[in-house]
Amino acid sequence: MEKQSQTIEWEILAEKALQGELLTLEEAGHVLTAPDEELLQILQAAYKVRKHYYSNKVKLNMIMNAKSGNCSEDCGYCSQSSKSSAEVESYKFLDKDSIVKGAYEAMERKVGTYCIVASGRGPTNREIDQVIEAVKEIKNTTPLKICTCLGILSDEKAKKLKEAGVDRYNHNLNTSETHHINITTTHTYSDRIETLENIKRAGISPCSGCIIGMGETHADIYNMAVELRNIDADSIPVNFLHPIEGTKLESLNELNPRYCLKVLALFRFINPSKEIRISGGREVNLRSLQVLGLYAANSLFVGDYLTTEGQEFHSDHQMIEDLGFEIEEC
Repeated sequence: MEKQSQTIEWEILAEKALQGELLTLEEAGHVLTAPDEELLQILQAAYKVRKHYYSNKVKLNMIMNAKSGNCSEDCGYCSQSSKSSAEVESYKFLDKDSIVKGAYEAMERKVGTYCIVASGRGPTNREIDQVIEAVKEIKNTTPLKICTCLGILSDEKAKKLKEAGVDRYNHNLNTSETHHINITTTHTYSDRIETLENIKRAGISPCSGCIIGMGETHADIYNMAVELRNIDADSIPVNFLHPIEGTKLESLNELNPRYCLKVLALFRFINPSKEIRISGGREVNLRSLQVLGLYAANSLFVGDYLTTEGQEFHSDHQMIEDLGFEIEEC
């Protein structure tokens, strides 16, 4: 009888999500602390919501690391930070041809959204012009959706990207407002919110998410999910910390695959109609349970990340096919 009662509770959360009701902090805590033997019931409830909005389609995304290393920010999770002693490849902004070539590779991988990412606090005028040149050619020659991730962005630069054809801009909250100071001190939480507001005013689709496993509480995770709901982020990448030697957070190892799946389910319940994307750290944290994440999420990255390797893209395609899902191509 107790089992049946708990199963009904998960179904109730799914119904609340479909009705547009916000879960309470207490309900979020139930999801994150649920016994592992109830994991499949939670995923089934999350899948009910996911299927309503996205059927069995999976969106694929790919990153082009257009500028690497030498970042002045002190983000504790990042190997490209000036405070990190991790060995990473550093290079200046790639030329247009290299960025465009990456877009054609994305097409071969059945990717729908091509993400041009650059390290640093924010783009210079010259870097914005370089991105614009590449974006215009990609939009003229491919059906790809273009996402850029260039750091803190002004109104003026956001408008330029919109005019060039940028569809989406990624600027992650990374963590909650109260935990932010423990992760970085060289910019504020308000700086991140302001950038998201700037891109929204420019008419660019906002993409913003989080990194799980950085010492945050369950309340922090709930607050992140709610903040992203309030921001109305169209795409929400959920990253799981991949601790890198030489970074401030190198010793953290808080995650297991089952907990990561519960987090994905919670983000689906709180942001039911949004693209929930399994992002960095997927392979090292979800491991053999990666495929189960797609019962809650409807999107994932293929290929490598910024400074860490991802799963071979053919394996991702096979994983999706084996689940009976379908890649949503351009």
